Amino acid sequence: MDRRELLKMVALLTGGVVVGGEVFLTGCTAPGTADVGFTPANISLLDEIGETILPATSSPGAKAAQVGDFMRVMVTDCYNQKQQEAFNNGLTQIDEESKKLNNKTFMESTPEQRKALLINLEKVARQQDKDQDTKEEEKKEQAEREKKEYEAPPKHYFTMMKQLTLMGFFTSKPGATQALRHIPVPGKYDGDYPYKKGDKAWAE
Repeated sequence: MDRRELLKMVALLTGGVVVGGEVFLTGCTAPGTADVGFTPANISLLDEIGETILPATSSPGAKAAQVGDFMRVMVTDCYNQKQQEAFNNGLTQIDEESKKLNNKTFMESTPEQRKALLINLEKVARQQDKDQDTKEEEKKEQAEREKKEYEAPPKHYFTMMKQLTLMGFFTSKPGATQALRHIPVPGKYDGDYPYKKGDKAWAE
C-alpha cells in the first residue's frame, strides 16, 4: 500500500481529509514548524489511545507498532503550527474529558472506560468537523476565486489522533506484515490469485 492509497483509506475510515496529508506525500518537511515538546508521558498516552482504537487481537495492536512515537514525528514534521497546537492541547483535553466521564485520567481508566470515552469523542469530533467544513466552504471558494492560499483550521484533536493511529499502524512492520497480508518484493505477478471473503487487504 503506497502513501496515496493509505491516505485514501484513512480519509474513508475517519470521514474527512487527512490532516497533514499533502505534506506526508512529499516527505514531511512542513515549513515553519517547531518541536512540540512531547514528553515520554505524552508518548505513552498516545500509545494507549492508539491501542484503544486498534487493540491487539490475533494480530498486533497499535501499541506494538509504536504509534505514539509515530505521532510525535508526524505532528512535529508534517503539521503546521495551528495543527500542532490543537493536537498538543488535545493531550490535556482528553484527560479532562476522561475525568468528566470516568472520574479518572485516561491512563487510570479501564479498557472499557477508555473505549467508551473514545466512542463519545469520535461522535463529537465528527460533528464538529462537519460543522466546521460547512462554515469554511465559502472561505475556501473565495480564496480559490481570488487565487489566494487557503489554510483550513485544525480538525478536532481526536480526528487527528485517530488518523495518525491508522497511518502509524499500517506503515509499521507489524501492521504491514501481520495485520495486512504481505508478500515480500520481489514476487511474481498473479492476476488470477484466489480471493476469499474476509481476507485481509494487501500490503506492498
